[in-house]
Amino acid sequence: MKDSSTHHPAPFTFPELLREGIILARPNRFIMDVLLEGETVRCHCPVVSRIGSLDLTGRPCLVSESSNKGRKTPFTVEAFSLDQPDAPRKQWIGINQTASNRCVQHFLEQGAFPALSGPVEQVRREVQLGSSRLDFLINEDLYLEVKTPLVQIQTDIPSYVPRLPEKPFNSTERAMRHLRELAASLADHDRAVILYCLYYENSGFRYYHGTTYDEVMRTVQTCHDAGVELWQADFNVTPEHITLKRYHPLEEW
Repeated sequence: MKDSSTHHPAPFTFPELLREGIILARPNRFIMDVLLEGETVRCHCPVVSRIGSLDLTGRPCLVSESSNKGRKTPFTVEAFSLDQPDAPRKQWIGINQTASNRCVQHFLEQGAFPALSGPVEQVRREVQLGSSRLDFLINEDLYLEVKTPLVQIQTDIPSYVPRLPEKPFNSTERAMRHLRELAASLADHDRAVILYCLYYENSGFRYYHGTTYDEVMRTVQTCHDAGVELWQADFNVTPEHITLKRYHPLEEW
């Protein structure tokens, strides 16, 4: 692995250039119908939650094609844009939560997070901790959990993008369990970090004001006081690759 002093890490490159289409519908949380090169194709949606309470019909998107020819949905929607379809240069919002760990591992192994991780000598994935499997154990002394929040899109939303009716959202128990187990891990490990990854230009991560907001904030504050570190990483998505733009510890949440 490269030393953590790396300042310009190589991007996380997609195996093939992503293809641009237009989102036509999201029939259920696992599926998006996309107009791709004149044809309507059914694509996998890698987000189990709402996406910013936005109606994404008509939004430009980027899709990847799986090398597994037996997949029922060979395409995956990797990103969408709030720009108009005819905009010559679009800003993309990455939504592939299931691929986020691969992306973070790529940058960890290049030493791209020196202030967070220090020199990286070993990275282990899917490590058992209590009743959970956490994303990474680094150098046997740092637990790192990756979160890719999309219930809120934390940037300016153009007026021409429709909003969906707000629904109660309280699916937080898994995230809170991870926080509590990370705090407990500090009895045996030096550090525990949650890294919030936003794959777009944003106004700064904040916890969602949902139906369990007060409970969430109490848990977060208790675990932070116990030593769990909260960090944010910002990435930029293009049809070719993902680059790490910046990362920093959270001071407000």
